Amino acid sequence: MAKEITGRCLCGAVEYRCSGEVLVGGHCHCEDCRRSSGTGHSSHLAVPADTVVVRGTVAEYARPADSGNVVTRCFCPTCGAPVYSINAAMPGMLFLRASSLDDLSVFQPRIVVYASRAAPWDHMDPALPSFAEMAPVPGSGEA
Repeated sequence: MAKEITGRCLCGAVEYRCSGEVLVGGHCHCEDCRRSSGTGHSSHLAVPADTVVVRGTVAEYARPADSGNVVTRCFCPTCGAPVYSINAAMPGMLFLRASSLDDLSVFQPRIVVYASRAAPWDHMDPALPSFAEMAPVPGSGEA
């Protein structure tokens, strides 16, 4: 059984509980993640969407990614803190913002994507697998 993962926004109006396993954790340097985070990248944990229960109301901002797939970012309408996102290209997955975790040690980065767009001052662990753009999605036929 997976350890329960909990988190919340800055003001606590939005909280979540996740009973599923973390599928992958990673850092993204795409422009949208940079701008929505207020720093050089965003860090996410991919989990099965059906294992997450959210308490509180989130505001949503949907925007097509470079791929054309819509990414919906969910955040607290009171404090503005990002909580999670959903990518139309990855149904059944939900991406928790690592910054929203109650226990920060739950996040274990395994990958860096859109490294070609990284700010020159935002240095990542060189031991992590890094992709200039998006990494191939398992089962998609992309190599």
